[in-house]
Amino acid sequence: MAKMGKATKKSSYNVGDRVVYPMHGVGIIDAIEKKVVLGKKNEFYIISIVNSGMKVMIPVDNADSIGIRSIIGKREIAKVIALLKKTGVETEDDWKLRYQNNIDKVKSGSIFEVAEVARDLYRRGREKELSIMERKLYESAYQLVIHEIAMSKNIDVAEAGNIVSEVLSAG
Repeated sequence: MAKMGKATKKSSYNVGDRVVYPMHGVGIIDAIEKKVVLGKKNEFYIISIVNSGMKVMIPVDNADSIGIRSIIGKREIAKVIALLKKTGVETEDDWKLRYQNNIDKVKSGSIFEVAEVARDLYRRGREKELSIMERKLYESAYQLVIHEIAMSKNIDVAEAGNIVSEVLSAG
């Protein structure tokens, strides 16, 4: 079922695939269903988000633009760990700008940008108290990282949390 002549890359996933939905976390595609929504018939991925138990319905045609992607492989885990160890470059003193930059990184869906946010906010929190919004953002980024590592390595979330916490506290 190859579509010729289209320049846009279109990912296709199958039932059982493990994916990442930016800002929400890792999930498993439970089903691919045709539904009529707003008078249009479309195909949807039905995804169970692991850390929240939430079910989401994503149009197959919009999955790429929404940022749905496969979870990282074992090789990328090493890159994430190295990134967590790296000394962060803190660029913004104004917390509102820093917060917006960090939100944008988390929304990007890139595990590497999410790991940067977790690392930078963890380190900043050790030096001075984080605002409530930054604490929540840190916790969200941390959860996104550990859940993706856990799913990629086929380990439980607590074990992935220990790995990430050890790396962060050593830095």
